[in-house]
Amino acid sequence: MGTLACKTPVPYTRVRNSITPRLDALALDLCIELERRGVTAVPIPTNESVWDEKTGRYRSIISQKHAAQAAGLGTIGRHSLLITPEFGSMVWLGCVLCDTLLDADPLRERICTDCNRCVEVCPIHALDNTDLNQGACWDYAFGDDESRKTWVISCHKCRDICPYNLGTENRKLTQ
Repeated sequence: MGTLACKTPVPYTRVRNSITPRLDALALDLCIELERRGVTAVPIPTNESVWDEKTGRYRSIISQKHAAQAAGLGTIGRHSLLITPEFGSMVWLGCVLCDTLLDADPLRERICTDCNRCVEVCPIHALDNTDLNQGACWDYAFGDDESRKTWVISCHKCRDICPYNLGTENRKLTQ
């Protein structure tokens, strides 16, 4: 949570950039262990997407937040981020596909109440329509900071303003 409050985008960016390879390594380790047990498994890269001409969006092999929602981990909020009861939208996801049928957890009740705070705070109006304008959001929020000579995540206002950014179980920490 502290990185969200920083006046510079560097700590938030650094945390995200440190977590991503760890998630990929954990997914690979899980695949290795599953395959030792006779289960075919494939790690899905955390942050590798390709442009999809049909949808006009960047896509991964699968949508990890939709998979997480289907697995009962949380629900997707108005800001298009996964919200979990434990951690709110302060989650990063890793994913493994395997050829074994697993029991699903029950789906979660919707956490987001469509308060629209994220819509109102978005400086580029990427949430004005039902679907996130992914291209506009990415062009604004991610990129090179010429003054710092580094790549940064310069906007996360939708995450900051969300009343569930720490999750429903941790809301008392911010009140």
